[in-house]
Amino acid sequence: MISIEQITPLLTWQLRRDVLYPGEYKFNMEMPEDEHGYHFGAFTDNKLVGVVSLFKDLNNWQFRKLAVDEAYQDKGIGTGLLNYITGFVIEEQGERIWCNARTSAIGFYKKHHFTQTGAQFSKKRVDYVIMEKSLVPA
Repeated sequence: MISIEQITPLLTWQLRRDVLYPGEYKFNMEMPEDEHGYHFGAFTDNKLVGVVSLFKDLNNWQFRKLAVDEAYQDKGIGTGLLNYITGFVIEEQGERIWCNARTSAIGFYKKHHFTQTGAQFSKKRVDYVIMEKSLVPA
């Protein structure tokens, strides 16, 4: 059983580093825009096992740095975080939620009804593609 709560940006850094950027310094996990975003943590037995950060730009919301502790992957925690932030964006009258997805995660996002837009790009030797989901009823 997981619970999801809003957390401070500082609490996201450890999992961001461990899962997404192993070998990097933890202080390098801070993003300049962190202070202007919303940050959520998934907890199980009072242990932080998943994080995600969410940023608003008009009616579009970008989520970044979705990371789940390797020991807790494939247990629905990433799905729980994604569903939670999608609900949050809907409550805020957001029209679109999107991310720069690692190409290795495309299947995960497609399973959750995100569509791939644009071409692949690389940043720091990692390949990404933009994935988005419209939250406006068709």
